[in-house]
Formats: sequence, C-alpha cells, structure tokens
Amino acid sequence: MDADIEFLWKTILSGAGGCPALYRAPGGYIVQGVKIDAATRAVLRDLAAGEDAVFVPADVLERLREHV
Repeated sequence: MDADIEFLWKTILSGAGGCPALYRAPGGYIVQGVKIDAATRAVLRDLAAGEDAVFVPADVLERLREHV
C-alpha cells in the first residue's frame, strides 16, 4: 500500500519535519500526528489492540473540505 500513499498537506503551524499531516490512501486517508498521552487514551472508546490514536491540529482536517 505504501506506493499508493499520496502526501496532501501538513499543518500550517509546522516549521520543519515531524509534523501533523494528511495523506490519501486507497479507500481513505492516513493522519500523522502527535501520540496521545495515557490519560487521553483512557477516555477513548473501544480502542482495539491493533489501533492507535494521534492528535491532529484542526487546520489539517478542515482543509479536507476544500479539497474534496
């Protein structure tokens, strides 16, 4: 699948590499973001063993409305 992933954009607040970003992938999207802490993870519902969660700034996802 990695060859079919397309970088779309990153947050406007990022000044360098490691940035929250959005990618298009076959059948959906991939979000890159900051790992959440244990307290936040504990609030999430039904997080399966193979799943994870990241924080993504609003501007990364809000731009998706303009793109679609």
